Amino acid sequence: MFPDKKIIIHIVKELKAVLFPRQYPPHGTSIKKLKKMLRKQLFIALECCGRAGETDKICEDFCGSIDNVRQLLLLDAQAAFEGDPAAYSIDEVILTYPGFFAIYIHRLANRLYKAAVPYIPRFMSEYAHSKTGIDINPGAEIGEYFCIDHGTGIVIGETAVIGKGVKIYQGVTLGALSTRGGQQLRNVRRHPIVEDNVTIYAGATILGGDTRIGSDSVIGGNAFITESVPANAKVYMNKCIRPQNLRVGQAECNCKPAE
Repeated sequence: MFPDKKIIIHIVKELKAVLFPRQYPPHGTSIKKLKKMLRKQLFIALECCGRAGETDKICEDFCGSIDNVRQLLLLDAQAAFEGDPAAYSIDEVILTYPGFFAIYIHRLANRLYKAAVPYIPRFMSEYAHSKTGIDINPGAEIGEYFCIDHGTGIVIGETAVIGKGVKIYQGVTLGALSTRGGQQLRNVRRHPIVEDNVTIYAGATILGGDTRIGSDSVIGGNAFITESVPANAKVYMNKCIRPQNLRVGQAECNCKPAE
């Protein structure tokens, strides 16, 4: 027996009214009812791997984290509003932006992923994927004030780490350099680290678990990166403009530096 995907999606939908009651007025489903539904699905999922005894703790921890998730999401909504001149209000971001919806799902799914709950986090993330075209593995670690602009076609892998204040545009991939090792790569870092305040423009591809994008960098559209980039750099399709205070040889990227 496996968790019911339809019930998981129902819980995700109804939690919006718990997190954002002003934008999504409650219509009968209380947190108490949602908690009961979630506990049953958690029990089924955890029983599959012999961990049914952890159900109550995981359920309590998840429900107890709701206020923290709300605060993170409000920062994400603020990032989208402040970074998008087409946004007229934070309410509009919360109600209509697909990028924000994908982040909302991810912040819930990530809590259960970190508790090693099987099935349910992926049910959540694939629901967001199906609705938005944004594919964020529930294992990805994403800092506060995160903004996805447009979003369609974004892929963020399981072991990716994203810092604070990062902005990502449509078609970006934070992926693995190779997965030929298959299951032997489980629990091995395969995806890049993106440090604080990085902007990654549309279509950029950044691959590899040893790849680190330094803070305050800008990655241009369609750039293809498989090596680390220093802080404060600007990387475009065929060149890297290093910060002035960076000596040659101190750090390298995979692009030819500008003349």
